[in-house]
Amino acid sequence: MATHTLPRPGLKPYQESLTLTFPDLVRSLSGSIGRKLTAYVAGVKDVRALDRWVEGGQPYGDVEQRLRTTFQVVGTLLEFDSPRVVQAWLMGLNPELGDRVPLRLLREGDLALVGPEVLGAARAFIAGG
Repeated sequence: MATHTLPRPGLKPYQESLTLTFPDLVRSLSGSIGRKLTAYVAGVKDVRALDRWVEGGQPYGDVEQRLRTTFQVVGTLLEFDSPRVVQAWLMGLNPELGDRVPLRLLREGDLALVGPEVLGAARAFIAGG
């Protein structure tokens, strides 16, 4: 009897978050959650910064890592829900995160701490509906 194992939830978004070029990652994330939310998590006020990055401009500070982590969270959620639900999840008070807003944590928090927290909350949402 052959055993068939299902891919682990979030594995593909994790792999893509590491392997996509930064311009492709920005383009994909903007397409998934919208330009305004992508700009927000990147800490930029003007969505034109996204256009510069898609065209090959270099991000500053930890912007790239914040967007790669956000891409992983978004991709994991999109495996199970619609973009509209994912956007609402990102902007809502989350009980798994002590009623903090995931998108704000991804924008302002220490990624070494909040990255795993937000991913854990996303997985809990998937498991619990």
